[in-house]
Amino acid sequence: MNTNVTPTSMEKRPEDENLGVGANIAYGFQHVLTMYGGIIAVPLIVGEAAGLPASDIGLLITACLFMGGLATLLQTLGLPFFGCQLPLVQGVSFAGVATMIAIVNTGGGLPSIFGAVMAASLLGLLITPVFSKVIRFFPPLVTGSVITTIGLSLMPVAAHWAMGGNKQSPDFGSMANIGLAGLTLAIVLLLSKLGSAAISRLSILLAIVIGTVIAAVTGAADFSQVAQGPMFALPSPFYFGMPTFETAAIVSMFIVIIVTLVETSADILAVGDIIETDVDCKRLGNGLRADMLSSLIAPVFGSFTQSAFAQNVGLVAVTGVKSRYVVAFGGLILITLGVLPVMGRLVACVPTAVLGGAGIVLFGTVAASGIRTLAKVNYSNNMNLIIVATAVSAGMIPVVAPSFYDHFPTWFATIFHSGISSAAVVAIVLNLLFNHVSMGNSDQQSVFAAGTERILRESDIACLHEGDRVVDGKLYDADGREVPVIPNGHTMSSGGPNHQTVPGAA
Repeated sequence: MNTNVTPTSMEKRPEDENLGVGANIAYGFQHVLTMYGGIIAVPLIVGEAAGLPASDIGLLITACLFMGGLATLLQTLGLPFFGCQLPLVQGVSFAGVATMIAIVNTGGGLPSIFGAVMAASLLGLLITPVFSKVIRFFPPLVTGSVITTIGLSLMPVAAHWAMGGNKQSPDFGSMANIGLAGLTLAIVLLLSKLGSAAISRLSILLAIVIGTVIAAVTGAADFSQVAQGPMFALPSPFYFGMPTFETAAIVSMFIVIIVTLVETSADILAVGDIIETDVDCKRLGNGLRADMLSSLIAPVFGSFTQSAFAQNVGLVAVTGVKSRYVVAFGGLILITLGVLPVMGRLVACVPTAVLGGAGIVLFGTVAASGIRTLAKVNYSNNMNLIIVATAVSAGMIPVVAPSFYDHFPTWFATIFHSGISSAAVVAIVLNLLFNHVSMGNSDQQSVFAAGTERILRESDIACLHEGDRVVDGKLYDADGREVPVIPNGHTMSSGGPNHQTVPGAA
């Protein structure tokens, strides 16, 4: 990915394509369905931990939807100094869940969480210039490792959805749930293969709709709750109380902000690479500032830290729809869901298993995009192979062993508990150590570098003459005469002044 050239005003960036209102709404709704389960998960978890009644948890969810829509508009459309103008969907970051629950458990409550988010986001806004200057340390070697890790780390989410989404349910992991997910996956593949270009791009949305209809017919989807509750409700500023500012909570949340900045940097660079547009330091900084400003404002409406959703990066990759206006319409839909709880309840009726079937394709596509980026990396005579191997492995540790960092210091566990952050940190550090800092590098190839290409010793070719060539495994000289090849340790009598032998294995 070329990150040093910014398109001129005369050049048309792929993300600036406007597909029209109809297509924008359809593709935008597809984005909303993709991330809906993730954006409501955080307020559900935090609300339950805070002991809120169901009605207040519902308000917390709508506040997060509303704020996610505003943040998406800021990121995609942009203002001076804010917004990377890329197709990135914003929403509540899952990175802060553990920290927010810890704040609740220590007696702080929601006001303490909101105060910590606001203070930490302000600090994050102040340090974004530092993060925006590190773009030269994100070559395809790093971004490819991170993109691959994003896709792989999301696969457990897809599997969890496919099994039903609720571990407490007796139907969790049932053949009915997994069968519904498999059917949705089959519909995605079928529409992608047999449909027109427009149908193929909408295959995820159409498969979710068809899967939901099938679920409703078979009794697996329940729409009885749609009519219950208010039809329209604006988020009330500071509904859950004025924020309180506690030092320990702010420090803990600032660590979450650091993780969010790393993840957002990776997502911005990843989507830039996927849609093949240039991302420079200025654009990265604008994107990070939009994240921090959104997170700073979010507690006013009863929401939490905002960041880009990795699953929507996968949707961009699988559909090939690069327009930022599509995602901006998705932001408008999120705002609508935030002020029309009835619409939110309707979308919530989509069975989690249906989302799981679509998620398998989405998240797998992210990993495949990362592998495609890694294919651009030069692995000859360097340590890039071991950098990729270590970074991806580090990213997988918290995925396959979620309790791996439980006994580490809290600040360390908060950063490395995210597979995306782990891969990003390891890839950046190793790239610096091996490719930017030459001091200490061995002048001899390691086993990793040596295994990436064929090499010959000088003694192996010393007896070859100009014009020698190999045909069908046999060596011939310039005059077309075969040159005998004998095994090591054997001798052969000279056949004349022009006779030569080449040592080596037969």
